Amino acid sequence: MLVQQRRAFSARQVAEKLSPVCLRLTQETTNTMPASGPNSSPAIGFLTVCEHEGQGLFGGYLVLNSAARPLEFYCTAPVRPNRAQEILYGLTLKPYLYGEQIGRALLQKAKARPIVVFTDVEHALAVRQFSASPIAYVIEQESTNAEPDEANQHWRLDDAHQKPRSPVLVGLHCFSLGERRLAVPEAYENDEREIAAHWQPYATTFDLSEPFDRIREAIDEARASAK
Repeated sequence: MLVQQRRAFSARQVAEKLSPVCLRLTQETTNTMPASGPNSSPAIGFLTVCEHEGQGLFGGYLVLNSAARPLEFYCTAPVRPNRAQEILYGLTLKPYLYGEQIGRALLQKAKARPIVVFTDVEHALAVRQFSASPIAYVIEQESTNAEPDEANQHWRLDDAHQKPRSPVLVGLHCFSLGERRLAVPEAYENDEREIAAHWQPYATTFDLSEPFDRIREAIDEARASAK
């Protein structure tokens, strides 16, 4: 009986526990900058989510122009899922928090519409259904143990083999552009053509990893100044 009571969460309790997560996302640390370079320069988005032990998840979104100069930057206040969320959301928790909550709030806050949004966090791909721009996962260059199938278009990453995947996070459609491997959700595999058309001129000269370092450093700075 005691076990049943510990595991029992009413719909009202779940809603009360989820609402603080949504509210915290409105408390962004925001920095907008004057546009750098020509007005015709396309905007490029970079989205990541960092986890800090004891504080929770911090989302960051940096918009650059084609010269890699900043146009906009936003980061969220910490989001920390509680035990009720971990139990009830199960394997869908990370896609929900990273994509639907954190990613969606950040993308909607930005003024510029990027030609593509890159992320280094696979779970953030869940934001695609809320974005007018394609979302591409930048696969780490060290990840060389992926297994190709269906004419090298669909890939299974070893990391995904070693642990259960979310029932709503389907496979990835992977492709190469320049020297980098990218991935989009299989449901949006047509995004490959749009990304290639827009990104091809910059594929060999733009470092896709470096902007994520900037975001993490900016989040650390925001965390330090908030103490």
